[in-house]
Amino acid sequence: MTRTRTFLACLALILTPPVASQDLTAIARVDVDASGIEEGWFGGAKFTLQLSQGVPYRVFTLSDPPRLVIDFREVDWTGVRSGDFLQDDGMISDLRFGSFQPGWSRLVADMTDPLLPESIGMMIDPATGRATLEIALGQTSPEEFSAKSGAPQDALWPAPPRADIVAPVADERFVVAIDPGHGGVDPGAEREEVAEKDLMLKIAFELREELLRSGQADVVLTREADTFVSLEGRVAIAHRAGADVFLSLHADALSQGGAQGATVYTLSDEASDTATAHLAARHNRADIIAGTDLTGSDDQIASVLLDLARQETEPRSAALAHQLAQGMADAGGPMNRRPLRKAGFSVLKSADIPSVLVEVGFLSSERDLTNLLDPVWRAGIVDGMVQAILTWRDADAAKRPLVRQ
Repeated sequence: MTRTRTFLACLALILTPPVASQDLTAIARVDVDASGIEEGWFGGAKFTLQLSQGVPYRVFTLSDPPRLVIDFREVDWTGVRSGDFLQDDGMISDLRFGSFQPGWSRLVADMTDPLLPESIGMMIDPATGRATLEIALGQTSPEEFSAKSGAPQDALWPAPPRADIVAPVADERFVVAIDPGHGGVDPGAEREEVAEKDLMLKIAFELREELLRSGQADVVLTREADTFVSLEGRVAIAHRAGADVFLSLHADALSQGGAQGATVYTLSDEASDTATAHLAARHNRADIIAGTDLTGSDDQIASVLLDLARQETEPRSAALAHQLAQGMADAGGPMNRRPLRKAGFSVLKSADIPSVLVEVGFLSSERDLTNLLDPVWRAGIVDGMVQAILTWRDADAAKRPLVRQ
C-alpha cells in the first residue's frame, strides 16, 4: 500500500453504525487487556488497540530512525504504560503516547527493523460502539521503507496551533518566557510513576505565579497543558511574546548515575563535558521522540547576522546563568558540584533572547526526586529563581547603554 493510499484508508475511517449515543469526537479510552503487539515467525508484527469507541485516525511511517505513527482524535492514555504492550527483544522496541495537539493524541512506535503497514482497519461493534484498530506490519527493505515514509502534508490535519499571544504594550514591560520541558507524547524522564513533563509544568506554573506577584514582570508559558510543542515552536512563542529572557525547565535522569543538584546550561557549540553532551543530544531529539519528520531539516546556523547578534546575547545569557545559579544556591539549592555548564541545546538557539536551560534537579537522584515532589522545597527554589531573574534584569539594563556605545 502506498503512503497516499495508507493515509486515505485510515482517514476515511469506515465505520459500522454505532449505537445512537456514540459521539465520534469524544475521547476514547484504551482497553489494555484487549490490546497488544503480536510478532509472527515470518518477521512481521500485528498491532491491536482496543478502544471504548471509534475515533478518526491516521497511520504513517517515518524514517531515520524507523517509526510507526498513529494519530487519533482523541484517545485518553491515562494509566497505560508502554510495558503493557512491549515484548523483550521484539521488533517494536519502544512505545510513546500522549496528547500532541489540542484535541489530538499520538502513538509513536520505534522499530528495530523497517516494517510497513500491509493492512489497516478499524472495526466497530454496532451494539457497544467499541472499536478495534488492527495494523498488520510486514518486513521491508530500508530503501522501500524510506521511499514510502514521510509525514503527510494535507489540509485535513491541523497545523501546529499558533499561540494566542499579545505582544507587550508600549510601556516596555519585562517579559519572561518559561518553557516547561517535554509534554504530551514526549514525557521526558520518568521514575517511580513520576514524569518530568508533569513536574516541569507544575514548577512553571509556580514560577509564573511568583513573577506575576512581584509586579515586575509579565510571563508567557510555551505550554500550559500536557501537550507537545516542538523545539522550534517553543522559541517562536517566546519571540511572538516579545520575551526579554527565555528559561527552559527540566529534571532529567542520567543512566550513569551520580548526577544531582540544580544545573544551569547556556548555549555552546562544544559541550562542557561528555555527560552534558549526552544530555543535550537527548533534549535535541524531542521532536524525533514525538514522531516529527525532520527530513531535510538543518540545525546549523549559517547566517552571519545571527552570529553577530549572538555576540551580544551570549554574554547576557552567561550572566543570567550565573545569577540563577547564585540565586538558587542562596535559596538552599542543593546545587550540582559544577552548576554552570554549556552545550548545544537546540531550544537555546535564539539569537536575540538571552536563554538558559535549568535542570532543577535529576530524577535519577533520590534526593533530588524527593525535593522536586516537596511543595515547600519548590517554593524556596522558585523564590530564589525569581530574585535572580529580577536582579539580572536590573544589572542587564544598567549595562545596556555601555553595550550600545
